[in-house]
Amino acid sequence: MTAAKSAKSDAIVPVILSGGAGTRLWPLSRAGRPKQFLNLGSEQTLFQETARRAAGAGFAPPVVVCTQDHRFLVAEQFRELGEAPAAIVLEPEGRNTAPSIAAAALIALKDDRDALLMVLPSDHLIADDKAFAEAACTAARAAAAGHLVTFGVKPTAPATGYGYIRQGNPLRDLAGCFQVARFVEKPDAVTAARYLRKGGYTWNSGMFVFRADRFLEELEKHRPAIVATCRQAVAAGRSDLDFFRLGEPDYLACEAVSVDCAVMEPTDTAAVVPVDIGWTDVGAWTALLEAGPADEQGNVVIGDVMTHDARDSYVRSEKPFVAAIGVENLIIVATDDAVLVAAKDRAQDVRAVTDWLKAKGRAEADTANCVYRPWGYYQVIDKGEKFQAKQLMLKPGGKLSLQRHAKRAEHWVVVEGTATVTRGADIFTLGANQSAYIPVGIDHRLENRTGKPLRLIEVQSGDYLGEDDIVRLDDAYGRS
Repeated sequence: MTAAKSAKSDAIVPVILSGGAGTRLWPLSRAGRPKQFLNLGSEQTLFQETARRAAGAGFAPPVVVCTQDHRFLVAEQFRELGEAPAAIVLEPEGRNTAPSIAAAALIALKDDRDALLMVLPSDHLIADDKAFAEAACTAARAAAAGHLVTFGVKPTAPATGYGYIRQGNPLRDLAGCFQVARFVEKPDAVTAARYLRKGGYTWNSGMFVFRADRFLEELEKHRPAIVATCRQAVAAGRSDLDFFRLGEPDYLACEAVSVDCAVMEPTDTAAVVPVDIGWTDVGAWTALLEAGPADEQGNVVIGDVMTHDARDSYVRSEKPFVAAIGVENLIIVATDDAVLVAAKDRAQDVRAVTDWLKAKGRAEADTANCVYRPWGYYQVIDKGEKFQAKQLMLKPGGKLSLQRHAKRAEHWVVVEGTATVTRGADIFTLGANQSAYIPVGIDHRLENRTGKPLRLIEVQSGDYLGEDDIVRLDDAYGRS
């Protein structure tokens, strides 16, 4: 093990991993907006809770690694928090956690040769922030000494959906830290129950603390090709607005492998800090039922919902009124375009729905009626064979690209705020209850130059209404 080096900075660099296919919490979570961007446990999203938890004294601005499809969602998360990350690193395609952490480590070392990283998935729930902060300090001491540290969560049940860590001997002069005796794959129910009876086993949380140089040293020892290709991808990367794009050919050449398989399991310097922090990875709807808060009948009820003689169920509505009568042990989730009803013990099978939708080419697998864009969002209200009605919300300063359509016309009606409209050579403003018509083939743009949200109704009409009928002539967000 490499001896500890004197740190240039005592601040921990959070590395927030923001991937995900949006399948396990369908229909609320979709590929275009996976669960970390949802408000599930508080007023903030899981991503924002993660960023907030790893901020303030003792922490440097975070490095975020995400796919390019989610870049504007990530940027919006920080805008709402009023914070700025050190970097938003874009993967051309997800390659699992070992390459993404390697890229983040190489970038962090550019600013601090002694960078100490805390790797955090962006989609976990943690109830006890104080206990998390204490565990982070404990892990940082061990990481500064050269150990690769993971957090082992105290099991509350013989769960079969998590990997386990068998705790070894305590580390000398590092109270609260232990050697990792063994990483264990997800066990069956009998084996998991035996682990709980025996003690000394914790759930593998997927959160880590280590020096960037030590991580790369161990990765190079066990998977040298990943380090080489990530170095090339970082060297070939380029800045794009607020983002850093990794070099695509080099990064795609990386082996897709988890950090556990690539480093934590083969290394002889892995350490574990056992924690009791109210943790869940929100791997299924049942996790939110267990997280509560529940009523006297054991139901977790969210949204416009009425229950009668219902027990031990999770009932959530994002829009329509939902009534649940005489049901037990169900998961019921309603959005404006889909409804899920599942037995509680089959919640892990939700992926079968998204697989079916993808096989059928259905949009419900990837997007909801509410679609987020860098300028705000739009929500489909109604549609037919030759028309579509949307509600558009432009955040302050937001503006659509200067564009034209070959097959559809549009009619805009402002309901709140002030719109600046470009239509051909004309530029004019519209207030509430005013409207504008955009003929087929004319260059046009919609802007919100005010400090308040702009809301309007857009009615599209024509023979083809697909989103690919857009020719972008100029775009503030690099999508031209």
